[in-house]
Amino acid sequence: MSLKVIAFDADDTLWINETYFDETEKKFCGLMEDYLSHQGISKELFKVEIDNLRLYGYGIKGYILSMIEAAMTISNHTLPIEIIEKIIQYGKELLEKPIVLLDGVEETLETLHGKYKLVVATKGDLLDQRRKLHNSGLGHYFHHIEVMSDKQEVDYSDLIKRLEIEPSEFFMIGNSLKSDVLPVLAIGGHAVHIPFHTTWAHEKIDHTIEHENFSAFEKITDVLKRLE
Repeated sequence: MSLKVIAFDADDTLWINETYFDETEKKFCGLMEDYLSHQGISKELFKVEIDNLRLYGYGIKGYILSMIEAAMTISNHTLPIEIIEKIIQYGKELLEKPIVLLDGVEETLETLHGKYKLVVATKGDLLDQRRKLHNSGLGHYFHHIEVMSDKQEVDYSDLIKRLEIEPSEFFMIGNSLKSDVLPVLAIGGHAVHIPFHTTWAHEKIDHTIEHENFSAFEKITDVLKRLE
């Protein structure tokens, strides 16, 4: 491989994220359990989230609005204001969660820093992702920060053009096969999957990946072997 850029997803690749969403969803289900079963509440919330992606994109602020909308639907628009206030509180708590780095992240960045251009390629809310990167203490390792509205082939192609490299010189590391692997492979780049113990349903795929530019490892430090 003739690589120039190593790109890292942020949430659940560099630091914990989905765990916090799972905790918030459980609290939301508990808040709404007088109206519907927890399973039914989760199903309705997921439906609203997916419907709203084209409007709000990815991130906590859109999630807060989706929780409020789902709660209105579940309650048949009889929701008391106290419940809405509680949902907003849950969202603010989510925005203030501590940044917990995943095992091996800093060791990996220290080893690769100076050998390649390192970039963050993530999606979500710009302000929130920049806050998390700042609070993580990892910002000095990265040459470029890219917060995408989505992670489709065109988004990666645009990033590669801005970095002034060829797709074959781009190496993506992330926890989502759907967002971090498949589109990168499709445009001729290299991709590594590092699974996280919980994955949002929207990011799951139902088939295995076989590709010469694809690798899967259990932990992020294993990537170093691939880059030797």
